Amino acid sequence: MTLSDYLVQYRRQHDLSQRQFALRCGVSNGYISMLERNINPTTGEAPVPSLPTLKKIADGMGITLDALFAAVDDIPVSMDAGNAAWLPENVLPFPGLHRVPRLGNIACGQPITAEENIESYDDVPAYVKADFTLVCRGDSMTGARIYDGDIVCIRQCDSVNSGEIAAVLVDGEEATLKRVRLQEDGIVLWPENPAYQPMIFTGADARRVRIIGKATHFISVVR
Repeated sequence: MTLSDYLVQYRRQHDLSQRQFALRCGVSNGYISMLERNINPTTGEAPVPSLPTLKKIADGMGITLDALFAAVDDIPVSMDAGNAAWLPENVLPFPGLHRVPRLGNIACGQPITAEENIESYDDVPAYVKADFTLVCRGDSMTGARIYDGDIVCIRQCDSVNSGEIAAVLVDGEEATLKRVRLQEDGIVLWPENPAYQPMIFTGADARRVRIIGKATHFISVVR
């Protein structure tokens, strides 16, 4: 059950108008209306309440915040510094986020055609310095704990230090994520999976490789 459904159901069971329920919770009537419609008219997206606001709603219902979370599936929560007072002492508040454009897929395996159009945006922690993100495809970087479907954060640059992981274009069209090893006579794109062979470019062939950014962080699902 969504938060929207839960609020509507509660009001109907207790014969409350949105205004009456809002007064109980100590929030505005408009905010309750927005939660029930599940759309923020300003952004056009689903509203994301803070923990203090959810605590007010739970109090208005006469239940605990834990009970509210148990009753509703996947409540979106704004995890900003304003939530710190509501967190247990041994839990740190989630860092602030900023939006970074996602430019498509990058191969963790054989190179694939680069996609340089913005597909969507990813919310990443504010401390992450990234100009764009890419979705990893393949399993050649599992030794670096980067798996198929992970989102890698890229800081745009045209060079990296030897041993760093980078997003690389091969022949101007094929994008791949590899550990870069610089040599006197060329460059090696090194996979982090023994099932794959390094991609070695020496002499004039080294000009086929163009570094487009350094991988700074990645976002992975729990496995």
